[in-house]
Amino acid sequence: MKTSDFWYDLPEELIAQTPLQKRDASRLMVLDRETGAVTHRHFYDIADYLKPGDCLVMNDSRVLPARLLGHRPTGGAVEVLLLRDLGNKRWECLCKPGRKMQVGNEVIFGNGELTATVAEVQEDGNRVVEFHYEGIFLEVLERLGKMPLPPYIKEELQDQERYQTVYSQEVGSAAAPTAGLHFTQELLDKIRAKGVKTAFVTLHVGLGTFRPVKAEEITDHHMHSELCMMSQETADMLNETRRSGGRIICVGTTSCRTLESLVNPDGTFAAGSKWTEIFIYPGYTFRAMDGLITNFHLPESTLVMLVSAFAGREHVLDAYKEAVAQRYRFFSFGDAMCIL
Repeated sequence: MKTSDFWYDLPEELIAQTPLQKRDASRLMVLDRETGAVTHRHFYDIADYLKPGDCLVMNDSRVLPARLLGHRPTGGAVEVLLLRDLGNKRWECLCKPGRKMQVGNEVIFGNGELTATVAEVQEDGNRVVEFHYEGIFLEVLERLGKMPLPPYIKEELQDQERYQTVYSQEVGSAAAPTAGLHFTQELLDKIRAKGVKTAFVTLHVGLGTFRPVKAEEITDHHMHSELCMMSQETADMLNETRRSGGRIICVGTTSCRTLESLVNPDGTFAAGSKWTEIFIYPGYTFRAMDGLITNFHLPESTLVMLVSAFAGREHVLDAYKEAVAQRYRFFSFGDAMCIL
């Protein structure tokens, strides 16, 4: 199967640059994965598609304000993007301009309360950077860091919290699990009042999410590695849902990838964590997920491949064509799709 099989034509003006004022006011396309039929609703109607006994699974990862703007001692501007905590105040980072960030080079952030030294240049061009600061690194980041928005969003984000889900808890992502951005606390209360269980997993989203698939054959693409975790409470809730005949509905591709990575061969769940490189594309047999709430994804991306694996490539591409015709908003701050 070729990467080009997952291409669709998207006018640039449909890429949402800013979030809506009300999270759940976004549009919702409901796709029947058996027939390909679509229904047009709003996200605040999502409870109509959930049944008592279902379990909604959400990724509670919280985005690090991981974009740091600094300068070298000589005055040149530098941007450092945190990718992975390596321990001992060292992080794997993406640095711009790379040619000015060689081993031993220093960077100053803010008024100097945070400084950094390049410790290593990796094969892929990423840098290992050692930070110097007093106190708690996350608190320093909250003061100095900015949200690392996807490359297709050109607008500055006015409210940093709008790139976090209302249930975000575990800090560690380089990008938001964006399907969850549509939920409000009131909507979650309404869903729970209907008898739908809500469970949380954690997958720290890496920037590899936005890495384009360059291989012509999709099987030649290598997925980035991400850390995912499931608590005993969530495992128990999922097992109970299975036993009682309820559906497991994932909020976002990250929740899906977590469940499909941690599910046992017999379809049961146990608490645990692992680094996952799971790549889901058509032909994959789902063992954990019965429904998916997701945003509209980039053409030829691993995410549109995952959605196609669940609902069928033709159904998905037809639905995307309809979304373009109906002027839906696309990508991170865009509208949502519910596939059942």
